[in-house]
Amino acid sequence: MFFGTPEFAEKILDALVASGENVVAVFTRQDKPKGRGYQMSKPPVKEYAEAHGIPVFQPTSLRNDEAKETVLSFAPDMIITAAYGLILPKPILDIPRLGCINVHGSLLPEYRGAAPVQRSIIDGRTVTGITVMRMDEGCDTGDMIAKAEIPLPDDINCGGLFDVMGEVGAELLLKTLPKIKDGTAQYEKQDHEKATYANKIDKSELILDFGRSAKELHDLIRGVYPYLVCGCIQYGQKGRRGLRIIKTDHSEENAEAQPGTVVCADAKRGIIGVACGSGILYIKELIPEGKKAMSAADYVRGRQINENDILSGE
Repeated sequence: MFFGTPEFAEKILDALVASGENVVAVFTRQDKPKGRGYQMSKPPVKEYAEAHGIPVFQPTSLRNDEAKETVLSFAPDMIITAAYGLILPKPILDIPRLGCINVHGSLLPEYRGAAPVQRSIIDGRTVTGITVMRMDEGCDTGDMIAKAEIPLPDDINCGGLFDVMGEVGAELLLKTLPKIKDGTAQYEKQDHEKATYANKIDKSELILDFGRSAKELHDLIRGVYPYLVCGCIQYGQKGRRGLRIIKTDHSEENAEAQPGTVVCADAKRGIIGVACGSGILYIKELIPEGKKAMSAADYVRGRQINENDILSGE
């Protein structure tokens, strides 16, 4: 059986199906409203499973007899999870004869928890990775079976990293499965003293504070996009307007201006430079309030921003 929800998990599921594994059922999270019309949207794993004739279940909780009985009815040899969103309780963990295996988006024991991919970028890490692990009752605390490192370039965002992780995670899982099945897999206990936690992103974190360094803001913006978007308020000649920032670059050069001051608005270079606590943040793409996403060049050409305008989180 497979437990997963987003695109990352869909890539893992696709690899299992394509390799010939008999995926008898899928558990995924609930459909959610999406977009301006708030129409109900199916999780990517559900869409994939339905397209391939795999039974889909979307329980709100796993801590009840109904969820346990559903799993028991399929008598799975193994449960594989990837970004499912709920912790599997012991009654379910004990069902598969080959155990429950998780494909986790970090090099454990670092970045246990809900947002390892996002947090690794936000923290400015240059390397992250995938861990295939045997699940226990804790949150990503089980024994590790295999790892693969993934470089983290300065220009990759969360969506791009999830794509890479899906491919690497799928490949690593398929290499590891035969060893789990034939009993030759090596299980390494985690050093719990070295554990760090990747908490879910809170909306309050998405408000840009230009008193921070340009590098920190650049990493925050790319660390959540496209699933979440950081924002600020522009105060300028045309009054007050909300901005959401989706793509940036940064420089260590310091501007002789107060943090949040627009120090350049250059359509030819396609950048809006903003002074920060240290360094300059260069906005390259943004979403003005009430508008669609656009390049910084177009925003400047439309005379929507000028030097000495102020960007603030308040």
